Amino acid sequence: MNPRVASMQIIIIGAGVVGVTSAYYLQRAGHQVTVLEHHPAAAQETSFANAGQISPGYAAPWAAPGVPLKAIKWLAQTHGPLRVRPSSDAFQWEWMAKMLANCTVEAYQRNKNRMVPLAEYSRDQLKLLRAQTGIQYEGRTLGTLQIFRKAAQLDNGRRDADLLAKMGVVHELLDRDGIVKAEPALAHKAAELVGALRLPNDETGDCQLFTRQLASMAEQAGAVFRYGVDVLGLPVKNGQITGVQLSGETLHADQIVLAAGCASRQLGQLLGLDLPVYPVKGYSITVPLAQTGAAAEVAPRSTVMDETYKIALTRFDQRLRVGGMAEVAGYDKVIDPKRVATLKMVANDLFPHAGDLTQATPWTGLRPMTPDGTPIIGTTRIRNLWLNTGHGTLGWTMACGSARVLTDLINGDRPEIDTSALGLARYG
Repeated sequence: MNPRVASMQIIIIGAGVVGVTSAYYLQRAGHQVTVLEHHPAAAQETSFANAGQISPGYAAPWAAPGVPLKAIKWLAQTHGPLRVRPSSDAFQWEWMAKMLANCTVEAYQRNKNRMVPLAEYSRDQLKLLRAQTGIQYEGRTLGTLQIFRKAAQLDNGRRDADLLAKMGVVHELLDRDGIVKAEPALAHKAAELVGALRLPNDETGDCQLFTRQLASMAEQAGAVFRYGVDVLGLPVKNGQITGVQLSGETLHADQIVLAAGCASRQLGQLLGLDLPVYPVKGYSITVPLAQTGAAAEVAPRSTVMDETYKIALTRFDQRLRVGGMAEVAGYDKVIDPKRVATLKMVANDLFPHAGDLTQATPWTGLRPMTPDGTPIIGTTRIRNLWLNTGHGTLGWTMACGSARVLTDLINGDRPEIDTSALGLARYG
């Protein structure tokens, strides 16, 4: 911590992976941190059963050239990766319009150039954290394999590879033989694939397990976690928050960090802030693997990303996590059996003997998405309010780096990466 900065009382709202990493770094920097969480434990929302990827190389905005036309096709497909449920919510339409405005070559390159450095920095911070703490979360460091079933997907993969090369990100474009070498369990499918993009420095693991382990470490360092509490008000006087109102009490702090994922927008509205964070619904299933010996040959070694269906399949120690898809449907969290059927279809198609799909546990969660794909980290017009939200599908990928950046900013230190385009100011 900057020796010129005195220890501060800091309240963090939200105990997902972003809120917990923020708490850990700020507490270790010498501040007294209190974390407020609606749920009875950490990692109960988006961090609960996500796809398990730490994928800096795959950090890219959903808003990309060609996506509007693809979206029309996806909406007509039985197993398409996108569903849109229009509503009377004006913000839904506003958010989609802003996202479509980012579907240009220029915007895609700009946004990817913002996202990848943060994601790469975050992975490096995770490695350092792992070395310092020995934290265990069924982690693997065997990379991500993005497989292409169509020539057009491979062409897009080559363009992404060019961007990655310019940013110095290690990557490999693979033919069928290369695919089988990277993931032997895909040998039966290789003839139907046209190529793949491999990102060897990507990692995997159980995000919920990581988050809960790190929350425990933050508590051991002195942080206080209060679960089962709701923030009812954030009164402002003279340009700063004077307290955090809970049921029957008001807490006071020098700084407030809003890291509440999809709830960040509603909490921001209490302060007159228009945060462009929309809940995009995703699904996963968790499948127990076949017996250990057999699983080594019939299950993926790491993460396989199926570009056609936008579904990732990630190997844990004794489980296979299959996750993906996107529904623009507000805050609805009802599990749609059709989406679960799509996850099972892809798992059976790629790794038919990896595990018993009849034992799959389904889950759905809401990803806090910004229209340009980049999270919002930094200050606001309210002097003691900080944001660390809007990470979309990359919350775990970017969590450690985002928390370190936030800690540096609060301490008055200069972050190790450029953060000039990560703040709310880019939305005017």
